[in-house]
Amino acid sequence: MSGLSIQELLGEKEAGLDLELLAGERGLGKRVQVPRIQKPGLALAGYTTNLHPDRIQVLGSTELSYLEQLDPAVAELNLRRLCELDVSCFIITKGQTPPQLLIDKAEKYSIPLLLSRHQSSKFISLITQFLEERLLPSTTVHGVLVDVLGVGVLLLGKSGVGKSECALDLVLKGHRLVADDVVRIRMKLPAVLFGEGSDLLHYHMEIRGLGIINIKHLFGVAAIRERKKIDVAIELVEWQENGEYDRLGIEEMTYSILGLEIPLLKIPVRPGRNITTIVEVAARNQLLKEMGYHSAQEFQDRLEKRMAETAWLHAHSIIGDNLE
Repeated sequence: MSGLSIQELLGEKEAGLDLELLAGERGLGKRVQVPRIQKPGLALAGYTTNLHPDRIQVLGSTELSYLEQLDPAVAELNLRRLCELDVSCFIITKGQTPPQLLIDKAEKYSIPLLLSRHQSSKFISLITQFLEERLLPSTTVHGVLVDVLGVGVLLLGKSGVGKSECALDLVLKGHRLVADDVVRIRMKLPAVLFGEGSDLLHYHMEIRGLGIINIKHLFGVAAIRERKKIDVAIELVEWQENGEYDRLGIEEMTYSILGLEIPLLKIPVRPGRNITTIVEVAARNQLLKEMGYHSAQEFQDRLEKRMAETAWLHAHSIIGDNLE
């Protein structure tokens, strides 16, 4: 099932949410599906038409003080209607003590009631950023991700074509490994792809004939990265004598991941070709393109201009001969 469970949210430590469970433990399996939160002030007043049960409901000092000043019968009725919508969870901010009525309803309807000591504005900022990162689409790709001169290069190709060996050579040249074999790719807003290694294979690389090696232990922390934005994909393909390969660099190919298109290069592999150097040059060329300088396109423009000038001179020469 997609989404994020409240149990996972409660166990999250790196995001700094500072959450603890107050009630509703039986509902920790509920899932959050959207990266937006809601403050249920109108729902506490009895108006639940626009309430979104799949969103986290944040209760600040305003909501709790309003709930406490309500007539007990009205407060019970409004809370019951709210809880019957099966909301994902309630989160109280500023470390406030919730009214006993809210605790009882959370237990009865198995709705997790969590507490954070952050101010409401700070907590909403933290939880929104965290949910946007966790709930955006993600996928895995068989390949190798390396950081070459600040360019995220995703190496693709059939098993055994030499992706890991190329990445190892790049590490020896001072570049950095992000992931080998299994690359976890996650979309981040506005439209960026970030790759990272799997939890099991982090910092490790498989070299056939040598086995599994730990890049972090062998070359130090400067040889690895936790995650990297993917800027270009390079597919290593076996050399075919009759194959057609781009010789000018004019052809613009793309590789689609999670609906986003990234530049794609296809590099034929055969003995005698220094693939590592070619990948490094490709990364440098990508940097130039991002700065607005396209070497192949500039060459083509110069070539077309020269051909046009030659044709013009040739035409005028013919006209001059005819006039004579």
